[in-house]
Amino acid sequence: MADGSSHDGAQAGAASQPSQRGAPVIRTIAMPADTNPAGDIFGGWLMAQMDLAAGNVAARRSRGRCATIAVDAITFHHPVFVGDEVSLYAWLITVGRSSLRIQVEVWRRERASETTMKVTEATFTFVAIGDDRRPRPVPAE
Repeated sequence: MADGSSHDGAQAGAASQPSQRGAPVIRTIAMPADTNPAGDIFGGWLMAQMDLAAGNVAARRSRGRCATIAVDAITFHHPVFVGDEVSLYAWLITVGRSSLRIQVEVWRRERASETTMKVTEATFTFVAIGDDRRPRPVPAE
């Protein structure tokens, strides 16, 4: 990518993951309970993990509760298998008056290997909400 955030496809070693973005927001192991009827990891499970990662970034930056209002273009490039280590990287793209846009990338590492691969990515939009569940301004940094 032009911004140097990552490389697509299978790459040997952890250096292929977007390390300049810092540590993963979430790192987990794909388990048998997370599979679809074909035995691969269910796309809905990956989407939920992505929403959790983006929500963590949104809540920290907005210093409070946020709600997902949009997800742009999730495309699954590669499957995830039981036992794979799944790393989710998430970073802030833009902050509006009450909204935040967050980019999320999901990478997998085969359990017994150092081979990593970007699985999917998407942009999540959140709105900061108050106790009344209505939009509130995102505080200045």
